[in-house]
Amino acid sequence: MKILVSNDDGVNAEGIAILARTLKSIAEVTVVAPDRDCSAASNSLTLSRPLRVTKLDNGFHSVNGTPTDSVHLALTGLFQELPDMVVSGINSGGNLGDDVIYSGTVAAAMEGRDLGYPAIAISLVGERPKHYETAAMVTKNIVLRLLQEPLPANTILNVNVPDLPISELKGFEICRLGKRHGARPPVKNVDPKGDPVYWIGQVGREQQAGPGTDFYAIKMNKVAITPIQIDLTDYQLLKPMSDWVDGFEVIE
Repeated sequence: MKILVSNDDGVNAEGIAILARTLKSIAEVTVVAPDRDCSAASNSLTLSRPLRVTKLDNGFHSVNGTPTDSVHLALTGLFQELPDMVVSGINSGGNLGDDVIYSGTVAAAMEGRDLGYPAIAISLVGERPKHYETAAMVTKNIVLRLLQEPLPANTILNVNVPDLPISELKGFEICRLGKRHGARPPVKNVDPKGDPVYWIGQVGREQQAGPGTDFYAIKMNKVAITPIQIDLTDYQLLKPMSDWVDGFEVIE
């Protein structure tokens, strides 16, 4: 088995090194990741300038672009041999609820799935997470499970792991995405020229975080696994909107 590993924390992040090392016990691993921290890069592709790929001394490939750039290049021409699966992580911090909209970790997995490969996004939940080995072993076991029993082709697994020793995990839970309150206001400052500058505010606190959500599973010290998909169509509205648009015309 061949696995492509990427992330959004950058090619030199602790999480990606531990993940790659752990997965090498079951697969041939290729690492292609951004050359810097690209947290919250979402699904952005770089189209305004050429991208450079540098092979580092440890064999990892560094890209001066986004997580999506990294996976896209790896799957569309960077290598002759293609992987069987894409794994993105281990992210430093959770990707729970609305976080998936902005997450570069999830975006890298989405790009893999969009290009036809099974994909997993793995995150370690905590302010300053340290139990990367736990998240890596969880990922290894999920990969082995997928080999035994594959999921539907359009599925992406968004996996969040409590920042605990593996012996303290309370199991696995399949759950839906929770929801946060709106983001906090931006922090305003002034640059050396006297012009205003802004730092984007912190994410909002948990809003919908009851039983069945990824937030709740983490509180229970369980690994939260949420199946997500790329198709954003609201199928429940297709029929009502067909009636809504019936007879609609443009009036000058």
